[in-house]
Parts: sequence; C-alpha cells; structure tokens
Amino acid sequence: MTFERDAKTLELPWPFTGRDSEVELIRRSLSGGRHGIVVTGSAGCGKTRLAAEATRGADCAKVAGTPEARTIPFAAFAHLLPEEVTLHRAVQLLSSVRLLVVDDAHLLDDASAALVHQLAVQGRTRLVVVATEGAPAPGAISRLWTGELLPRLTLDPLPPEETAHLLGGDLEPLTVNRLHRLCQGDLRLLRDLLGAVRERGLLTRVPGTDGRAWRGPVPLTATVRERAAHVLERAHPEERETLERLAFGEPLAPDMDHFDLWALERLEAGGLVRIDDRGAVRLAHPLHGPVLRAAAGRLRARRLARTPDQCAAALDAEAAVLARSVRLADVRAVSAPVGEWLVDEGARVPAGYAAVRARFARIGGRLREAEAWAREGLRDAPEDPGCRDELALAVAQSGEVTAAADGAGDGWPAVARGDIDTALATVGPYDAVRLGAPERAAGRLDGVFAQHADALTRGDGPALDRAAEALQERGLLLYAAEAHAQAVRAHRDPRAARTSRTRAVALARRCQGARTPALSGLVLGELTARQRQIVTLAAAGLSNRQIAERLTLSVRTVGNHLYSAYARLGASDRGALPWLVDLPTAQPA
Repeated sequence: MTFERDAKTLELPWPFTGRDSEVELIRRSLSGGRHGIVVTGSAGCGKTRLAAEATRGADCAKVAGTPEARTIPFAAFAHLLPEEVTLHRAVQLLSSVRLLVVDDAHLLDDASAALVHQLAVQGRTRLVVVATEGAPAPGAISRLWTGELLPRLTLDPLPPEETAHLLGGDLEPLTVNRLHRLCQGDLRLLRDLLGAVRERGLLTRVPGTDGRAWRGPVPLTATVRERAAHVLERAHPEERETLERLAFGEPLAPDMDHFDLWALERLEAGGLVRIDDRGAVRLAHPLHGPVLRAAAGRLRARRLARTPDQCAAALDAEAAVLARSVRLADVRAVSAPVGEWLVDEGARVPAGYAAVRARFARIGGRLREAEAWAREGLRDAPEDPGCRDELALAVAQSGEVTAAADGAGDGWPAVARGDIDTALATVGPYDAVRLGAPERAAGRLDGVFAQHADALTRGDGPALDRAAEALQERGLLLYAAEAHAQAVRAHRDPRAARTSRTRAVALARRCQGARTPALSGLVLGELTARQRQIVTLAAAGLSNRQIAERLTLSVRTVGNHLYSAYARLGASDRGALPWLVDLPTAQPA
C-alpha cells in the first residue's frame, strides 16, 4: 500500500500525548449533573483531537461549523434535522441526544449557534463545544462561557517535552526545539513542516548518536505559506521593506529609529512586529523571519543577509548572560536567539559559547539538550575541555555508561555504573546531597542548596518539599525532582508521600530521560504487585501479547493493567517506563 502525501488520501493520526489532565477534566464535565464544557485555544493546538479522545467510545452526535455555510440556517445540523425546521422544533428534536460535540463553533451559522445555546440552556443534552481562541464567534456561542452556562477550558500549546515525545525519538533536541519554536503549538503546521523536512531529505545524521538534525532554510510548503500569508502578501512597499529588513536582521533586533515610523505603527497594529521597552524591534512570530528570507530573491538575500561574524559581539553578550544565570543558580528561561540562529543556519557555534549553553541546559535538567549543545561545540573543536566535560556529565546523568560518560571530570560515570562510594569521593558538595550523603556537604553550601542539604540531613519530608519548590522556582527542575523524590522516603504521612511522588514524577518527565539514584524506582511503590510485574516487563521491551503469554493472562487484562499503571506513573505510554523503573532503555522484543 502506498500513501501519497500530496494527494492527502490518508493521514495517519499522531499519537495522543500530554493532555491527560485535560481529557479527565472534559470527562468530569460530562458526568453527574454537569452540562458540558467549552474548549478554546489557538488554531491547530489540538482542540478537535482532545475532544475526540475525551469522548471516545461515547454515544454522541457530532456537528461542525464551516466558513462556506455561515449564511445557511442550521447548516451544521443538516444531517440531524429535517430540511424545514424552526428553532423551537430543532430543540425538541435534539433534546433526546445525550451528548453533542460541536467542532469549529466559531464558524457556525447564526441559527446553528442559537440552537447550541438553547440546548445549553435546556440542560438535557451534554455539550462539548470547540472554538478557536480570538476568532470572531457568534454571540450565542461566546455567551456559553461569558454567561456562565458552561465552564471554559483554554487549551495551552503543547509544551516542549510533549512535543518531543510527539515527534519521535530520532530527532536531536535542537531540531525539536526549532520545530516547537517555529510552530508555537500549531500541531497541523508542525506535522506539515516535519513532513516536508523528511521528504526533502533535509535531515542529517548527528555524528556519534542515533539522532538526526535539521539545519538550513524553512521549506515553503503550502501550509507554511498559508500561515504566513498575511506577512508575505503585505502590499505596501514601506511595510514589506520593513518586514524584510527585520527578517534579514535576525537574530539581532534593530532600533526602531532605523525604520519608517508610519510603517512600524501599521505593522505593530496588525500584530506583525513587537517593540520592547528599549525600542528594539522584532518580528512577532518566529516563523515569519525564516519564511520571508526563504521567499526573497537570491540577490536580495545576498545583499541583506547577516553573517555569523556580524553577530560575534551579541553572541559574547548572550554567553555572559547565560554564565551569570548559572553562577546565580537561576536558570529560568533566558532569551538567547543568537545561538539558536547559528544552529538553525548550520553555522559554526564557538566551543566556549556551546559549553556555557550546555551547562545552562544541564543545570536546568534538560540533559539531551545539554548533550546536543556540547556536540555542536565539538564539531569544530573536538578536544575542547568545556564541551567534553558537559557532554560527559549530561550522558552520565542520563544513566548511560559510555565512552562519552567516562570523560566526566567527576564521579558521575561511577554513579552510572552503580558505584556510589567511588562517586562520593570525587563529586562536589551539592552532588553529594543529590546522591543522599548530605553530611559530606556540611558547612560548604549556602542558599537553596544548603536548605536542601539541611532538610535531607534531618529527614524532614515537608522541608524537602519546600526546598524542591525553591529549586523549581529557579528553573532547577532535575534538582527539584530529586528533592521531592527524597521527600517521598522521608514523609511519615502516606498522603504527603504520594503527593511528593507525583510532583517528582511530573518534574522528572521534563528532564529528558534523567536517571539518577534519587529518581530510581521512584514510582513503583504506587503500583499493585501485578502492575509492577507487568510494568517491569513492558519497560524491558516486551509487547502486551508477550507479557500475556509469560504471565498466563489475556492480552486485554495486560492492557488494562498498563492503562491503570500509566495513570499512576504519570506516563502516557511505555516509552517513559524504562527510566521510571530504573531499567536500561527498552529495546524492541
């Protein structure tokens, strides 16, 4: 069987991920005496898929608005109602429908919108109403939530860690970050862009890894052009000139005094540019710059394009900001567009900058990203000690025993091998706390790190949770996950231990496969004996059928146990299981 992408004959759905709490919220809104919910969010963020997953298996009727039918009364309900019908009669006919899913409600004709509103007022039919955030909607639809007839769930864009899971394991982290940055939560654009990158052979193998990277221009697919049409089709010469100069000026932000003020005002009013408090001007959406550059003629691009050498001073300033954040142990998000631009363009990244960027990511718990930045620096400086150390530390804290891990300048390779005593002889004071030996750090730490060490020394579960919260506030997610995990063992109250475990799992899932002693076996205590048995086999790579044969169970029983275990572990599928149960990465059985 052959699938032609351009023919659009069949597109297999992506795995559903990262929306467990939202699914549960929608299902609760349809239970008991509740009347339903409105789901809003930006275009392409997965609202329709979420509604489908939340109502899967339920007996429901489905309708959808379309722009072409907005002038036709009851167009959305044409398959459910007779040809000639009044609003009163339509309400009567649909009162027996137990569940109605309304997609693209902002595009409904006025009669259909009024019908949905009346069904909500009547309260006999439970409703799941999906609408695009910010799009003009019939008053009858917007009054569903402004009039408090139904609760409203505003869907946030899928976070980077869930985007990475969605894209699969063959893309290196900097490519995942680029795709996430360009698409801003628009999953339809993400799918289109990734498909084009794959089909055009733009992915290259990253030496020394199984990952593949995308560097270079953005493919101008039909969907990309559609999303950027309001930029590409800007007709006024001054506005178009300003947009192109901004596009080719990236990654630096020019001063507003360098542009025609009238054009800037028009572009700002249209939401195409943003101006910060210092007067620096940037394009409002990360996709627009690459699209404008890709659409420009070759000669114009050659005249306007910025070279990496022109960004050297800005790159140094960026590295200084990152290094200061590391020194202050505060690695919350920092704007660092220059380094990202160099990577996107496939340009050389100076080893000194790459090492700082890798350390910033590692301290924040983004271990695979740290590894990727270190490898970028080693491309042209293979012996750089800073990058080699960061690569080794990131690999070792992922629990891998490799040649790269053995290059670490401290005891983490020994940790990866399970030799904690050897590791404690060489690691720094705070790493000793992370490894469960706070007595080795006595009097050698201050601030939040001393708070963590003191709480662990006293075996004070609540104090460990408070330390974890302080660490998380500074962006130190892996350290926070470890502190919560240590609190699990310190708590005397089982309910408090369960809360700490849940928080630790949620944070650890954001740390890109970190496997440290504090996190090992973190959640198995949440499972029944049978669930632990099945989860361990699944983490080792066995299929449901193989597990069923080994344990003399039905495949359905295995599936049910795994589904319950996922809910308790905070995992969406078996891909997250290996590090949760402290096993090597699963291999296909």
